[in-house]
Amino acid sequence: MRHKRIPERKAVLAVAAATGIAAVGVLLQHAGAAQSGEGTASRTVSGPESRRISAASATELAGRLAPRLGDAYGGAYYDADRRRLVVNVVGDDNDVTARVREAGAVARSVRNSTDALGAAGQTLARRAALPGTAWATDPRTNRILVTADRTVTGERWDRLEAAVASLGTGMARIEKSAGEFKAFASGGDAIFGGGARCSLGFNVTAGDGRPGFLTAGHCGVAAQQWSEEQDGAPIGTVEAATFPGDGDFALVTYDDPAAAAPAEVDTGNGRTTPIVRAADAAVGLEVSRMGSTTGLRDGVVTGLDATVNYPEGTVTGLIQTDVCAEPGDSGGSLFTRDGSAIGLTSGGSGDCTAGGETFFQPVTTALAAVGAEIGTGAGTGVGTGAGKGSG
Repeated sequence: MRHKRIPERKAVLAVAAATGIAAVGVLLQHAGAAQSGEGTASRTVSGPESRRISAASATELAGRLAPRLGDAYGGAYYDADRRRLVVNVVGDDNDVTARVREAGAVARSVRNSTDALGAAGQTLARRAALPGTAWATDPRTNRILVTADRTVTGERWDRLEAAVASLGTGMARIEKSAGEFKAFASGGDAIFGGGARCSLGFNVTAGDGRPGFLTAGHCGVAAQQWSEEQDGAPIGTVEAATFPGDGDFALVTYDDPAAAAPAEVDTGNGRTTPIVRAADAAVGLEVSRMGSTTGLRDGVVTGLDATVNYPEGTVTGLIQTDVCAEPGDSGGSLFTRDGSAIGLTSGGSGDCTAGGETFFQPVTTALAAVGAEIGTGAGTGVGTGAGKGSG
């Protein structure tokens, strides 16, 4: 399908968010058999104070509790089945446990604090930043999950195993992937620049009030100007882009200051999801991804603060999910059905037949880095959010 227009506002690309997907998108291959350690022993402490809450409320609650618990905080995750927040607590301080319960969450005794897991991640970055490897923090197991693709063999595999072993028992585990971490070149109805195809992620308002959109950073470094048609006239210019490094995101501002940027994602068949906020991810959060190759797909967040060592370089601070993806889905919008913008597709593994995992750039950190916001900004009068599209 072609992009549609909003004549009264001359919205030349208001529809791209959920449709055109990056040809240069960084996607990982199929994840296969795992080499995993035993689960970390733990126990949960709940009571009448624990309550059923939404995923958005759970994320906010975890953000408030983390600084209050200090060194005793071991991460948190959302139990979607029971609709409750589970907070990992290190040590046997009854005051800490009581604080968690009073806040309405469930306290779970674990071994590793977030500080300890963060230090372990830094060790991996120094000793195991090998192409074909990735790792993320999984609060459900209270460990770091390390993934190695099929290219990590021989001396490189030995180096990775040694790095994981140096962290100590119960700190990390390794899964072996049957695929290969690499970039793909394919896509569907898309925006175009420099021979690349990419998707508009979410419409935003830039710091100076101009309408714009977020997309993947590997798109932003591929071309400076973007069009709605191949070899078409430019409709947006890259203002900032990060890839590789501390994320995978770019800000593109519309060349037409009157371009409409509707706050919604077209999920297909004439349906749309309004985008009302940007929100942080939480492990266990149920999410949806829209892409032109595989359309609308659902899954859950499985890891946070993920590091992926792509052939182009290392990318940090990503969200890991079990949402399937295929070549051409890179750059699509990750969101919740209640209207939270969560992420931008960075890379993935597997396919939507066998399953797999996908990494996303958090929207909140991208917005903070480029000084933009989801929603109506000053100076334009343009409603912003995720653009509409046809999946």
